[in-house]
Amino acid sequence: MIRLTTWMAPIAMLLSVSVAQAQQDTPVLVELFTSQGCAACPPADAVLSELSGREDVIPLALHVDYWDYIGWKDDFADPAFTKRQKGYARAAGRRSLYTPQMIVAGRYDVVGSRPMKVVDAIRAAAKTPPPVKLLLARDGDTLVIRAEPLAPLPPETVVHLVRYAPEKTVDIEDGENAGLEMTYTNIAHGWQVIGSWDGQGAYETSVPLEGDDPAVVLVQEPPFGPVLAAARWRD
Repeated sequence: MIRLTTWMAPIAMLLSVSVAQAQQDTPVLVELFTSQGCAACPPADAVLSELSGREDVIPLALHVDYWDYIGWKDDFADPAFTKRQKGYARAAGRRSLYTPQMIVAGRYDVVGSRPMKVVDAIRAAAKTPPPVKLLLARDGDTLVIRAEPLAPLPPETVVHLVRYAPEKTVDIEDGENAGLEMTYTNIAHGWQVIGSWDGQGAYETSVPLEGDDPAVVLVQEPPFGPVLAAARWRD
């Protein structure tokens, strides 16, 4: 496994101090657009790994598929994640994509390998009062979701559900990272839109939830605007 211990210890201390203001009941969503075929991505993957130990942050690795053509197919990649990254780019008026990119709370665009910038964005997002109270409960193989408005919301606010694998190790045999054994964390999969909410009164629904992988629910301003609330269910 690639090791970055020479600089990860200071980053861990920086995170523990700088993100302390974030409330654990309103965690900040961090989306990392990454790829096994991207030589610049391992430092950002390591930053995401550090974030995965926090309760006040929900970090997700969204592996994109547009690096696959140069010799290594990322088996975590999902075209839906490339589409999501393109959506953020359009919303921000950008014409190009890059990795490693972190989108923090749907508001801040940060190079994922720059930990101080990442922490600054998380800290800024944590200061924004959430306009939604989001509650999750599991009943057998069903996840019950309840969202309550705390402020006026945009019409057709979108409710998403995504699962993630906490950790997997991959031997990369080709491409820019050939020869590395990489351990990835919080690998997103099965992203789906589960509903649209007008924000008038509480929103409640239930969805099937099989298996042990944690689930994340997020409420987002359409089409790719700020994440208004995020919550995680872990057994």
